[in-house]
Amino acid sequence: MPAPPEATTIKDINGSPEQEAYMKCLIEQLTITPDKLSRICEHFKGEMTKGLNKEGHTLAMIPSYVEGRLTGEEKGNFLALDLGGTNLRVVLVTLEGQGKFKTVSTKARISDTLKTGPMRDLCDYIADCIDTFLTEQGLEDQETELPLGYTFSFPVLQSKINRGTLLTWTKGFSCTGAVGKDPVILLQDALLKKHLPVKVTALVNDTVGTLLSNAYNKPDTIAGLILGTGSNGAYIEQMDKIGKWQGGKTAFPEMIINMEFGAFDNERVVLPLTRYDNKLDRESINPHSQIFEKLISGMYLGEIVRNVLTDMMDRELLFQRSEGFDAKTASKEISVQWGFETSYMSNIEDDSTSNLSRTKEVLDTNLSIQNASETDCRIIKRVCELVGTRAARLAGCAIAAIVQHCGVNEKGADIGIDGSLYEFYPSFEKRTYQAISELMPEYPDITKVVRLGLARDGSGVGAALCACVAARMEDIKSKA
Repeated sequence: MPAPPEATTIKDINGSPEQEAYMKCLIEQLTITPDKLSRICEHFKGEMTKGLNKEGHTLAMIPSYVEGRLTGEEKGNFLALDLGGTNLRVVLVTLEGQGKFKTVSTKARISDTLKTGPMRDLCDYIADCIDTFLTEQGLEDQETELPLGYTFSFPVLQSKINRGTLLTWTKGFSCTGAVGKDPVILLQDALLKKHLPVKVTALVNDTVGTLLSNAYNKPDTIAGLILGTGSNGAYIEQMDKIGKWQGGKTAFPEMIINMEFGAFDNERVVLPLTRYDNKLDRESINPHSQIFEKLISGMYLGEIVRNVLTDMMDRELLFQRSEGFDAKTASKEISVQWGFETSYMSNIEDDSTSNLSRTKEVLDTNLSIQNASETDCRIIKRVCELVGTRAARLAGCAIAAIVQHCGVNEKGADIGIDGSLYEFYPSFEKRTYQAISELMPEYPDITKVVRLGLARDGSGVGAALCACVAARMEDIKSKA
């Protein structure tokens, strides 16, 4: 595989000696060398083991209560409910076997009144939406209850596959009568009041759903990752390795673990944090937490780049030689926290024009930075490459750690990944593979052994598949 962009020289920047000296130092700080990558990977695996054996570790390693594996031959109708933002989504997933399925869905907007009012009002509204959807699909008179997977994207302490306690609201929700209660029971009561043929059989984490949505047509799937605005991972673990498990005998010898790996190395033992990362962390809404997520997620990468660029501007190393440049206007736009979005990075990295005209357009349109010189644009593009490459390599480190922890046989392993960063950021997958290849050099072609693939809709298809798994588990236990 080709070397990552940060491994190239700085000569092509064609900057002043001061600019090139700054960039040389920046490259050293943001480069994850193979040795450094290996140290991070080893620490990651050690933290996985700690989290599996005892509560309270940085890697939470939360048992999902989702047991066993999908075969791809599961069939039937299953519902998914996705609650976690501005919209509520109801999905009917028809599993057809052979890894094939069909979906029909509907969306409804959740008003601010519902987000902040009594929880019973929100649950009644959800039940009405499900009622309308079932009627539209001709399923309102089902003789048997439809299993429903509930993607409830708020902090929940899960106690069974379909039981949990809401710890706190986030994302603008503050419904009364919900914190400390089970969201499944609250919703099920609303469904019963309307006599709907629906049973909430699974409370679903979206990362677990991503794993399942990939596994339905790729049975060798061992992990699912979210690499988008935020980051997390889930993988299939052997029950005998989950030392902290206290849930009694299980129907299967395997269970999906929700890693919550965004918190990896909150202690700052091994991650090579820079002053730009520290600034972002200090000014975030959750300082000293989710450190790994802040290095690899779409929500944060643009802000890291902004911190670098504003530092260079303060040192008079950027935009100083640009004819017609309005420093006052530019400083105002780029000085705003979160003012440089990760989507700008994506567009700049994708700029293959000889004079970087697309980069100039991004700066002009979004930041009112006009007449930036080609040297300035080359510096900005290199900064984006460094931050974007570091993120991809660290993501590859997490994947390699999971694969090595689980062990791979001759069939290899599939990894399902959802998220805009993985799907749309230029070269993200290639750079991720580069890191995995360095960490697993015994495989000449790593892409045949660790097969990364886009797994869309973990909160929809994945949640419905989780409901399917829950129904299977319940059936096995009833016959035991």
